[in-house]
Amino acid sequence: MDLQRYLRSKPEAVEDYPFGPDAQVFKVQDKLFALVFQSAGCECINLKCNPEQAIGLRDLFAAVSPGYHMNKRHWNTVRNDGSVPPGELQRMIDHSYALVVRGLPRAKRQGLEARHGGELIYRGQA
Repeated sequence: MDLQRYLRSKPEAVEDYPFGPDAQVFKVQDKLFALVFQSAGCECINLKCNPEQAIGLRDLFAAVSPGYHMNKRHWNTVRNDGSVPPGELQRMIDHSYALVVRGLPRAKRQGLEARHGGELIYRGQA
């Protein structure tokens, strides 16, 4: 899976480098939903996650750990080493994106939903 291409495909995703060239930040409406970086020679991504689901993913996948330099309750770090199936990694990205959109002020959230449709914004979310 082309991680950066998938992150850029999210509606109104913006790529930024506020922490320097080694940390690729993806935002929607100025809110971070993914942070891509290298650690020990492996590409890693920080993703927002429901706290209960975050624990389950850490138990299920050795490549998933509490968010590096993030709130460990709400963020996971995923080593993109191939051990997490691409579909599951996409689901994790979709979940992070949807959580961030749901946390936006109502006017921004509704504008995003009107421009792109709830099905695309909340893909795969219950």
